[in-house]
Amino acid sequence: MITLFAFVVTLGVLIAIHEYGHFQMAKWCDVKVLKFSLGFGRPIFTKKFGADKTEFIISILPLGGYVKMLDERDLTETEKIGFSAEDLNRAFNRQSIFKRIAIVSAGPMANLLLAVALYWVLILQGTTGLKPILADVPQDSPASIAKLHQGDLVVKVDGEEIKLWQDIQWVLIRNIFKTPSVVIETIDTQQQKHYQKINLRGITEADLNNDFLAKLGLKPNHPRVDSVIGSIIKDSAAEKAGLHEGDKVIDVDGIPIDDWEKLVEIVQANPDKTLKLNIERSNGKEFINVIPTSMEKDNKKIGQIGAAVLINEKVMQDYLVTVQSSPLTALSRAIKKTYETASFTLKMLVNMLKGDLSIKSISGPVTIANYAGQSAHLGLNAFLAFLAVISISLGVLNLLPIPVLDGGHLLYYMVELVKGSPVSDQSMEFGQRIGLAILGLLMACALYNDFNRLIMG
Repeated sequence: MITLFAFVVTLGVLIAIHEYGHFQMAKWCDVKVLKFSLGFGRPIFTKKFGADKTEFIISILPLGGYVKMLDERDLTETEKIGFSAEDLNRAFNRQSIFKRIAIVSAGPMANLLLAVALYWVLILQGTTGLKPILADVPQDSPASIAKLHQGDLVVKVDGEEIKLWQDIQWVLIRNIFKTPSVVIETIDTQQQKHYQKINLRGITEADLNNDFLAKLGLKPNHPRVDSVIGSIIKDSAAEKAGLHEGDKVIDVDGIPIDDWEKLVEIVQANPDKTLKLNIERSNGKEFINVIPTSMEKDNKKIGQIGAAVLINEKVMQDYLVTVQSSPLTALSRAIKKTYETASFTLKMLVNMLKGDLSIKSISGPVTIANYAGQSAHLGLNAFLAFLAVISISLGVLNLLPIPVLDGGHLLYYMVELVKGSPVSDQSMEFGQRIGLAILGLLMACALYNDFNRLIMG
């Protein structure tokens, strides 16, 4: 129910903001708006508001929306009689090309502005994360070859300032398809500054879905975490086996467990196999058999038992840092993050067209619903961050020069500016057919990827 509710809220907010952008700009340009609809299909709510008696509609299928403005091209001669000369002068088709461009582009711009607002709120609260200090660097890894060492504080990556560990991931992921290597500026334990170049060529598309930083040999410095269970998922293998919160795993099949990572490593390596856990509890020790359930990851099966680690917050404090920003600085950072995310989205689309990135990266409503639910479970901030990313994706998608989308209409207006007259109705109709075909293919691909992820885990 939380997933369904989060999905409906996500679509509702993003569609409402997008259509409101068109609506408000039309009002500012003094264009008569006939309908404002959220959703498609059978209306479940209708009411007229305002001096123009605009009909506001909420329909049963929340997968889109539209703003219908008065346009003489959509009216028969008989229907035109029902409008006054003043109304017809406010028709969309009679507006200057610059007003039409403003109205059409206002929807995607509203989505981008929403992302800026959401990021501003999140950044203003302060962002907490791991300090950008390296843990032990594996031998022969790209980080080791670049002469990075345990305890190095990462100050900059590719010239961009690093405050939190997650900043490293964000900067590198933007550079993977752009450059074969990046320069990392660090300060070692002796407070000496160093500049090292790390090779990114070994990172593949599949690595981006996992911890690609670990493949580079970049791991955050964090304390050793005891193998104590903090929470258990309902109906999971751990619950069925009789594990409880607070249980400490001493060994598995006789293999000593020093920390939580060792336990995870053994569980993942043994899907569908019985593991004998030696558990320490308040009333003594006992043995419990658990069978990790199997899931697909990177085309191979791994095990999971549905248990999370107990985190000692006092111990973690020395490894965490909170970055605070003033309102103006937060706004600047929010605009920058929105721009960078939008640019990265466009780059990924270009890489798909070039064949450098698989179309498996395309996601549809099922995946969006899944991530909406996951982010909602993680808390309001995680959900708002998810909402910002999806809002940017929606804004960028609508600006693509595909007929039917806002970007397609903007393309027509660019042609009109060059040739001095509107694109013919026949050309627009032909373009719409092409646009619908492209969108149909994209939707089919997205749904295929969605259900493939569900089936394959």
